[in-house]
Amino acid sequence: MELRQLQSLMAVVEYRSFSKAAEKLYISQPTISTHIRLLEEELNSRLIVRTTKSIEITPHGRQLYECACQMFALKDNLIQRWAQENQKIIRLGASTIPADYILPEILPSFRRHRPDIKFHIHQNDSENIINGLLNGSFSLGMVGMKQQENVIFFLPFYTDEMVMITPREERFSRLQQNLNLKDIIFTEPVILREQGSGSKKSIETYFDKMNIDERKLQVIARLNDQESIKKLVAGGLGISFISAKAIEDNERDKLLVFKLPHYSTRRNLYFAYRKDYILQEHIRQFMDFVQNFYKDNICQNYCQ
Repeated sequence: MELRQLQSLMAVVEYRSFSKAAEKLYISQPTISTHIRLLEEELNSRLIVRTTKSIEITPHGRQLYECACQMFALKDNLIQRWAQENQKIIRLGASTIPADYILPEILPSFRRHRPDIKFHIHQNDSENIINGLLNGSFSLGMVGMKQQENVIFFLPFYTDEMVMITPREERFSRLQQNLNLKDIIFTEPVILREQGSGSKKSIETYFDKMNIDERKLQVIARLNDQESIKKLVAGGLGISFISAKAIEDNERDKLLVFKLPHYSTRRNLYFAYRKDYILQEHIRQFMDFVQNFYKDNICQNYCQ
Protein backbone atom coordinates (compact mmCIF):
# COMPACT_ATOMS: atom_id res chain seq x y z
CA MET A 1 0.00 0.00 0.00
CA GLU A 2 1.49 3.32 -1.08
CA LEU A 3 0.54 6.88 -0.21
CA ARG A 4 -0.11 7.74 -3.85
CA GLN A 5 -2.62 4.87 -4.05
CA LEU A 6 -4.42 6.19 -0.98
CA GLN A 7 -4.33 9.68 -2.46
CA SER A 8 -6.05 8.37 -5.57
CA LEU A 9 -8.73 6.68 -3.46
CA MET A 10 -9.32 9.90 -1.49
CA ALA A 11 -9.71 11.91 -4.69
CA VAL A 12 -12.18 9.43 -6.20
CA VAL A 13 -14.28 9.43 -3.04
CA GLU A 14 -14.25 13.22 -2.76
CA TYR A 15 -14.98 13.98 -6.42
CA ARG A 16 -17.13 10.90 -7.17
CA SER A 17 -15.36 10.67 -10.51
CA PHE A 18 -12.26 8.90 -11.81
CA SER A 19 -11.70 11.54 -14.49
CA LYS A 20 -12.11 14.43 -12.05
CA ALA A 21 -9.76 12.74 -9.56
CA ALA A 22 -7.15 12.28 -12.31
CA GLU A 23 -7.48 15.94 -13.29
CA LYS A 24 -7.02 17.15 -9.70
CA LEU A 25 -3.99 14.92 -9.10
CA TYR A 26 -2.43 15.66 -12.51
CA ILE A 27 -2.21 12.00 -13.45
CA SER A 28 -3.97 9.86 -16.03
CA GLN A 29 -7.32 8.20 -15.47
CA PRO A 30 -5.85 4.70 -16.12
CA THR A 31 -3.32 5.40 -13.33
CA ILE A 32 -6.16 6.20 -10.94
CA SER A 33 -7.87 2.94 -11.93
CA THR A 34 -4.64 1.00 -11.41
CA HIS A 35 -4.15 2.48 -7.95
CA ILE A 36 -7.67 1.49 -6.88
CA ARG A 37 -7.26 -2.01 -8.33
CA LEU A 38 -3.93 -2.55 -6.52
CA LEU A 39 -5.51 -1.46 -3.22
CA GLU A 40 -8.42 -3.84 -3.72
CA GLU A 41 -6.10 -6.72 -4.56
CA GLU A 42 -3.86 -6.07 -1.58
CA LEU A 43 -6.77 -5.75 0.84
CA ASN A 44 -8.82 -8.48 -0.85
CA SER A 45 -11.88 -6.27 -0.66
CA ARG A 46 -13.98 -4.22 -3.06
CA LEU A 47 -13.58 -0.52 -2.37
CA ILE A 48 -15.39 1.19 -5.23
CA VAL A 49 -18.22 -0.08 -7.43
CA ARG A 50 -18.03 1.63 -10.82
CA THR A 51 -20.79 1.67 -13.44
CA THR A 52 -21.18 3.56 -16.69
CA LYS A 53 -23.23 6.25 -14.96
CA SER A 54 -21.94 6.50 -11.39
CA ILE A 55 -19.62 5.16 -8.73
CA GLU A 56 -20.50 3.86 -5.28
CA ILE A 57 -18.18 3.69 -2.29
CA THR A 58 -18.40 0.39 -0.39
CA PRO A 59 -18.35 0.35 3.44
CA HIS A 60 -14.75 -0.93 3.30
CA GLY A 61 -13.90 1.83 0.86
CA ARG A 62 -15.37 4.42 3.22
CA GLN A 63 -13.40 3.01 6.17
CA LEU A 64 -10.14 3.08 4.19
CA TYR A 65 -10.90 6.63 3.04
CA GLU A 66 -11.35 7.81 6.66
CA CYS A 67 -8.09 6.13 7.70
CA ALA A 68 -6.29 7.70 4.74
CA CYS A 69 -7.58 11.16 5.70
CA GLN A 70 -6.17 10.71 9.21
CA MET A 71 -2.83 9.51 7.84
CA PHE A 72 -2.45 12.50 5.54
CA ALA A 73 -3.48 14.89 8.32
CA LEU A 74 -0.80 13.42 10.58
CA LYS A 75 1.75 13.65 7.77
CA ASP A 76 0.88 17.31 7.12
CA ASN A 77 1.07 18.14 10.83
CA LEU A 78 4.42 16.40 11.11
CA ILE A 79 5.84 18.29 8.15
CA GLN A 80 4.49 21.55 9.55
CA ARG A 81 5.96 20.78 12.97
CA TRP A 82 9.39 20.02 11.51
CA ALA A 83 9.27 23.17 9.39
CA GLN A 84 8.56 25.21 12.51
CA GLU A 85 11.32 23.70 14.65
CA ASN A 86 13.97 26.11 13.48
CA GLN A 87 11.54 29.02 13.67
CA LYS A 88 10.72 28.30 17.33
CA ILE A 89 6.97 28.58 16.93
CA ILE A 90 4.60 27.30 19.63
CA ARG A 91 1.23 26.09 18.32
CA LEU A 92 -0.79 26.85 21.45
CA GLY A 93 -4.43 26.04 22.15
CA ALA A 94 -5.84 28.00 25.08
CA SER A 95 -9.20 27.79 26.82
CA THR A 96 -11.08 30.92 27.86
CA ILE A 97 -9.39 31.84 31.16
CA PRO A 98 -5.81 31.23 29.96
CA ALA A 99 -6.47 33.01 26.65
CA ASP A 100 -8.24 36.05 28.10
CA TYR A 101 -6.48 36.55 31.44
CA ILE A 102 -3.28 34.46 31.69
CA LEU A 103 -1.63 35.04 28.30
CA PRO A 104 -2.09 38.84 28.31
CA GLU A 105 -0.39 38.85 31.71
CA ILE A 106 2.62 36.69 30.85
CA LEU A 107 3.33 37.07 27.12
CA PRO A 108 4.72 40.64 27.27
CA SER A 109 7.20 39.57 29.96
CA PHE A 110 8.08 36.37 28.14
CA ARG A 111 8.53 38.28 24.89
CA ARG A 112 11.10 40.53 26.55
CA HIS A 113 12.84 37.43 27.86
CA ARG A 114 12.69 35.38 24.63
CA PRO A 115 11.90 37.56 21.58
CA ASP A 116 12.90 34.72 19.22
CA ILE A 117 9.95 32.50 20.22
CA LYS A 118 6.67 33.09 18.38
CA PHE A 119 3.13 31.84 18.99
CA HIS A 120 0.24 30.60 16.88
CA ILE A 121 -2.65 30.80 19.39
CA HIS A 122 -6.13 29.31 19.00
CA GLN A 123 -8.84 29.93 21.62
CA ASN A 124 -11.66 27.50 22.38
CA ASP A 125 -13.16 25.72 25.38
CA SER A 126 -11.07 23.14 27.26
CA GLU A 127 -12.76 20.14 25.65
CA ASN A 128 -12.01 21.36 22.13
CA ILE A 129 -8.43 22.26 23.01
CA ILE A 130 -7.87 18.72 24.28
CA ASN A 131 -9.41 17.36 21.09
CA GLY A 132 -7.00 19.58 19.14
CA LEU A 133 -4.08 18.06 21.02
CA LEU A 134 -5.34 14.59 20.17
CA ASN A 135 -5.56 15.30 16.45
CA GLY A 136 -2.25 17.15 16.28
CA SER A 137 -3.56 20.70 15.78
CA PHE A 138 -1.59 22.02 18.77
CA SER A 139 1.74 21.16 20.34
CA LEU A 140 0.69 22.60 23.73
CA GLY A 141 -2.58 23.37 25.47
CA MET A 142 -3.58 25.57 28.41
CA VAL A 143 -6.86 24.28 29.84
CA GLY A 144 -9.08 24.34 32.91
CA MET A 145 -9.92 20.65 33.25
CA LYS A 146 -8.56 17.15 32.69
CA GLN A 147 -9.69 14.66 30.04
CA GLN A 148 -8.10 11.75 28.16
CA GLU A 149 -5.46 11.32 30.88
CA ASN A 150 -4.34 8.03 29.33
CA VAL A 151 -3.14 10.02 26.30
CA ILE A 152 -2.68 13.60 27.56
CA PHE A 153 -0.33 14.73 30.32
CA PHE A 154 -1.56 17.59 32.55
CA LEU A 155 0.84 19.86 34.43
CA PRO A 156 -0.65 22.49 36.81
CA PHE A 157 0.64 26.05 36.49
CA TYR A 158 -2.02 28.22 38.19
CA THR A 159 -4.67 27.78 40.88
CA ASP A 160 -7.97 29.49 40.19
CA GLU A 161 -11.24 29.70 42.13
CA MET A 162 -14.89 29.92 41.12
CA VAL A 163 -16.94 32.76 42.63
CA MET A 164 -20.51 34.02 42.37
CA ILE A 165 -21.14 37.44 40.85
CA THR A 166 -24.29 39.57 41.14
CA PRO A 167 -25.27 43.09 40.11
CA ARG A 168 -24.20 45.75 42.59
CA GLU A 169 -27.65 46.20 44.06
CA GLU A 170 -28.70 46.83 47.63
CA ARG A 171 -30.54 43.53 48.01
CA PHE A 172 -27.37 41.63 47.09
CA SER A 173 -25.11 43.88 49.18
CA ARG A 174 -26.98 42.77 52.31
CA LEU A 175 -25.90 39.17 51.58
CA GLN A 176 -22.21 39.90 52.03
CA GLN A 177 -22.39 39.31 55.76
CA ASN A 178 -24.36 36.07 55.60
CA LEU A 179 -24.61 34.34 52.23
CA ASN A 180 -27.14 31.52 51.99
CA LEU A 181 -26.55 30.34 48.46
CA LYS A 182 -29.68 28.21 48.15
CA ASP A 183 -31.91 31.15 49.05
CA ILE A 184 -30.51 33.00 46.05
CA ILE A 185 -29.79 30.42 43.40
CA PHE A 186 -33.32 29.01 43.20
CA THR A 187 -34.98 32.44 43.06
CA GLU A 188 -32.69 34.48 40.81
CA PRO A 189 -32.16 34.14 37.03
CA VAL A 190 -28.85 32.35 36.39
CA ILE A 191 -26.33 32.69 33.56
CA LEU A 192 -24.08 29.66 33.05
CA ARG A 193 -21.17 28.64 30.87
CA GLU A 194 -21.79 26.13 28.09
CA GLN A 195 -20.66 22.51 28.24
CA GLY A 196 -17.01 21.88 27.41
CA SER A 197 -15.45 24.54 29.60
CA GLY A 198 -13.38 23.84 32.70
CA SER A 199 -15.34 26.52 34.59
CA LYS A 200 -18.61 24.73 33.85
CA LYS A 201 -17.18 21.43 35.05
CA SER A 202 -15.94 23.06 38.27
CA ILE A 203 -19.29 24.62 39.11
CA GLU A 204 -21.09 21.35 38.30
CA THR A 205 -18.85 19.61 40.85
CA TYR A 206 -19.70 22.27 43.42
CA PHE A 207 -23.45 21.99 42.69
CA ASP A 208 -23.23 18.22 43.21
CA LYS A 209 -21.61 18.70 46.63
CA MET A 210 -24.28 21.24 47.56
CA ASN A 211 -27.12 18.98 46.27
CA ILE A 212 -28.18 21.67 43.81
CA ASP A 213 -30.03 20.30 40.79
CA GLU A 214 -29.16 22.49 37.80
CA ARG A 215 -32.45 21.52 36.14
CA LYS A 216 -34.32 23.41 38.87
CA LEU A 217 -32.49 26.68 38.26
CA GLN A 218 -33.89 29.55 36.20
CA VAL A 219 -31.13 29.35 33.58
CA ILE A 220 -31.83 32.20 31.18
CA ALA A 221 -28.60 32.13 29.15
CA ARG A 222 -25.63 29.88 28.42
CA LEU A 223 -22.52 31.29 26.77
CA ASN A 224 -18.77 30.81 26.76
CA ASP A 225 -17.55 34.39 26.81
CA GLN A 226 -16.67 35.55 30.32
CA GLU A 227 -16.67 39.23 29.33
CA SER A 228 -20.22 38.94 28.02
CA ILE A 229 -21.31 37.14 31.19
CA LYS A 230 -19.92 39.93 33.36
CA LYS A 231 -21.65 42.60 31.29
CA LEU A 232 -24.98 40.77 31.42
CA VAL A 233 -24.74 40.38 35.19
CA ALA A 234 -23.71 44.02 35.65
CA GLY A 235 -26.71 45.01 33.54
CA GLY A 236 -29.05 43.17 35.90
CA LEU A 237 -29.92 40.12 33.79
CA GLY A 238 -29.08 37.61 36.53
CA ILE A 239 -26.34 36.09 38.65
CA SER A 240 -23.50 33.86 37.50
CA PHE A 241 -20.48 31.81 38.55
CA ILE A 242 -17.14 32.61 36.96
CA SER A 243 -13.42 32.43 37.53
CA ALA A 244 -12.02 34.78 40.16
CA LYS A 245 -9.16 35.45 37.72
CA ALA A 246 -11.70 37.01 35.35
CA ILE A 247 -12.70 39.77 37.82
CA GLU A 248 -10.76 42.96 37.20
CA ASP A 249 -10.42 45.57 39.96
CA ASN A 250 -12.13 48.23 37.85
CA GLU A 251 -15.22 46.02 37.49
CA ARG A 252 -16.02 45.85 41.19
CA ASP A 253 -18.00 49.10 41.03
CA LYS A 254 -20.57 47.26 38.88
CA LEU A 255 -20.36 43.75 40.31
CA LEU A 256 -20.51 42.11 43.71
CA VAL A 257 -18.25 39.09 44.15
CA PHE A 258 -19.04 36.31 46.63
CA LYS A 259 -16.84 33.46 47.77
CA LEU A 260 -18.91 30.28 47.57
CA PRO A 261 -19.67 28.71 50.97
CA HIS A 262 -19.08 25.27 52.48
CA TYR A 263 -16.94 23.62 49.80
CA SER A 264 -13.78 24.71 48.04
CA THR A 265 -14.15 25.74 44.43
CA ARG A 266 -10.43 25.93 43.78
CA ARG A 267 -9.19 24.26 40.63
CA ASN A 268 -5.95 24.14 38.69
CA LEU A 269 -5.26 25.45 35.23
CA TYR A 270 -3.04 23.04 33.33
CA PHE A 271 -0.52 22.78 30.59
CA ALA A 272 -1.61 19.84 28.46
CA TYR A 273 0.34 17.89 25.87
CA ARG A 274 0.34 14.42 24.36
CA LYS A 275 2.33 11.84 26.30
CA ASP A 276 3.81 10.55 23.03
CA TYR A 277 4.90 14.06 21.97
CA ILE A 278 8.50 15.07 22.67
CA LEU A 279 8.36 18.69 23.77
CA GLN A 280 10.83 20.93 22.00
CA GLU A 281 13.24 22.95 24.10
CA HIS A 282 11.60 26.32 23.39
CA ILE A 283 8.21 24.92 24.47
CA ARG A 284 9.72 23.71 27.74
CA GLN A 285 11.31 27.13 28.24
CA PHE A 286 7.90 28.77 27.89
CA MET A 287 6.33 26.31 30.34
CA ASP A 288 9.14 26.88 32.86
CA PHE A 289 8.69 30.64 32.55
CA VAL A 290 4.95 30.43 33.24
CA GLN A 291 5.37 28.07 36.18
CA ASN A 292 7.99 30.36 37.69
CA PHE A 293 5.75 33.40 37.06
CA TYR A 294 2.98 31.76 39.11
CA LYS A 295 5.17 29.76 41.48
CA ASP A 296 3.33 31.08 44.56
CA ASN A 297 -0.06 30.27 43.09
CA ILE A 298 -0.14 26.53 42.43
CA CYS A 299 -2.27 24.04 44.35
CA GLN A 300 -0.73 20.61 43.88
CA ASN A 301 -2.71 18.48 46.30
CA TYR A 302 -6.49 18.86 46.40
CA CYS A 303 -7.37 20.90 43.30
CA GLN A 304 -9.09 18.86 40.61
